[in-house]
Amino acid sequence: MRRLLGRVVGVLLGVCLGACSSGPPPPPPPADVALSLYVIGPRDKLSIFVWRNPELSMDVPVRPDGRISIPLVEDVVAIGKTPAQLAQEIAEKLSRYVTSPLVTVLPRDVVGPFNRQIRIIGEAAQPKAVAYLANMTLLDAMIEVGGLTRFAAGNRATLVRTINNTEETYSLQIDSLVKDGDIKSNVPLAPGDIIIIPQRFF
Repeated sequence: MRRLLGRVVGVLLGVCLGACSSGPPPPPPPADVALSLYVIGPRDKLSIFVWRNPELSMDVPVRPDGRISIPLVEDVVAIGKTPAQLAQEIAEKLSRYVTSPLVTVLPRDVVGPFNRQIRIIGEAAQPKAVAYLANMTLLDAMIEVGGLTRFAAGNRATLVRTINNTEETYSLQIDSLVKDGDIKSNVPLAPGDIIIIPQRFF
């Protein structure tokens, strides 16, 4: 967390000082990003359905430690697994008590693991981390955070993306996208992107 804060502060200082020059838009995410399977993260909410066993079926949150608990099955690690993998593990544990259990895990409120979140900070109406969705774009992220504040310098926003363990910074044109409808500014996002929106000078 300290490392992330240091990185964000460093980029914010660069933006405020005008050190970030306008560069090319960020490259599109790798082709396999859109095809990769969803994995469960902390703070996700899951619906566990056990066929013909309503007393074992329920909605459960993923705890901060990455685990969930249901009757007869305690402290199952959920984080980092696909819903199908988690369902299979729960079924294996329930088989001690239930004959041939059929388990389905359905994500409800999704946040995802930290390395797959999109973090929007600065002069967004509601700065927050949102779950990365397949084929997500900058416009989708802006809708999630309710757009910009009236103090935002959207066309001086930056995107921080890690590529091959190297952090790259790109300029964004959010004002052009949101206010002027410039669809060319609607760049694709990738899991782990950080969007930093500075305050405009008065």
